[in-house]
Amino acid sequence: MLKIYNSLSRSKQDFIPIEPGKVRMYVCGMTVYDFCHLGHARVLVVFDMIQRWLKAEGYDVTYVRNITDIDDKIIKRAAENHEAIDALTGRFIAAMDEDAAKLGVEKPDYEPRATQYVPGMIAMIQALMDNGLAYVAKSGDVCYSVHKFPGYGKLSGKSLDDLRAGERVDVAVGKDDPLDFVLWKSAKPGEPQWDSPWGSGRPGWHIECSVMSDALLGEYFDIHGGGADLQFPHHENEIAQSEGAHGHQHVNYWIHNGFVRVDNEKMSKSLGNFFTIREVLGRYDAEVLRFFILRAHYRSPLNYSDQHLDDAKSALTRLYTALKNVPPEAIEIDWQNSYAAAFKAAMADDFNTAEAVAVLFDLANEVNKTCDVQLAGLLRSLGGTLGLLQRDASEFLQGGMGEAGLGAEQIERRIAERVAAKAAKNYAEADRIRKELLDAGVVLEDTAQGTEWRRG
Repeated sequence: MLKIYNSLSRSKQDFIPIEPGKVRMYVCGMTVYDFCHLGHARVLVVFDMIQRWLKAEGYDVTYVRNITDIDDKIIKRAAENHEAIDALTGRFIAAMDEDAAKLGVEKPDYEPRATQYVPGMIAMIQALMDNGLAYVAKSGDVCYSVHKFPGYGKLSGKSLDDLRAGERVDVAVGKDDPLDFVLWKSAKPGEPQWDSPWGSGRPGWHIECSVMSDALLGEYFDIHGGGADLQFPHHENEIAQSEGAHGHQHVNYWIHNGFVRVDNEKMSKSLGNFFTIREVLGRYDAEVLRFFILRAHYRSPLNYSDQHLDDAKSALTRLYTALKNVPPEAIEIDWQNSYAAAFKAAMADDFNTAEAVAVLFDLANEVNKTCDVQLAGLLRSLGGTLGLLQRDASEFLQGGMGEAGLGAEQIERRIAERVAAKAAKNYAEADRIRKELLDAGVVLEDTAQGTEWRRG
């Protein structure tokens, strides 16, 4: 049985869906005011992997990943750019879609935008007012009164006393308690606004996800996911809102992926170690980045460095080399096969892709030894459940321009020159060309069918 680490219980639990055979999953997506960075890449890839595996297990999955298209940062960036908010968000949604597609991330079933659900947000805020959990502050904002919700802190494991003593809290004028958070922001000149019973304004950030998940998955669903940075306060506040409005449990399993670090330091623009997805993809194949992310367990810290990306490239090359040497035929996975069973056992243990990838390497070694076409097909099919190993092996191995900027035609020309040198018994020249290509990151392999090459 699949076990999932539930952030709410802080333990692994058997996964039992609310409705047999069906899974409803909501993941907090991007706030679209800039290009997606490596932290976003991890969220995109991790939850894409999870929904793929759930489907491989036979579940009918409904996957929702939202877009925040109204927010303080969006308003600020649009003003700085002298750009309409819709134009700004539309541009970065398109960029996000491009990045996700390159990473092999499938589109979610629903991708709601916050601005499409404002009436529902107003309705939920009214329900919280009616239930005595929200109030209009002196500033005109509508705030949630956290001390009136008995379960506040159950996701983060923090008590209100701990939070007051140790957390840096954004204090707004007129709040009853510094921990109270804003549900509805009163209108400011020049900002987008909607009419509400409390005056013109716009929704706070936290209320968006409560309402969008309700609208598309219902008031009670199976899985809610996102980055570890969202566990508090965003997801804690979602629980308070949804359960406070409806009076019952909101979500069964909370899943949070770990942080991304760069050379063992927190990724930060101020430290100058902040990388967008497209910056990384300018230097590395997109599948290498996906493989790098999935090679680690989703809950563990992920340390980005050029060395780690180079290691991931070499490792993925080994897998594709096995597929090139024994071109596979598409097969249906026999889960009784020992390799498939080991792969499934790894994934059943809280989506342990680190162990699952280790099985792929064991299988690739067997393919290299036996040249078994069925095993090669199994390697490709198991990789496919993770969104890996689906390209033509030669296309991956020979793809791109390489570090020295050599294209395929240039490489083939140099190989032809080497063949001519060998035919003329000019072995020193042939060796020189081999070394030249090797220094440029191109590995030559002399076979009975001629010289083959790949990027090292």
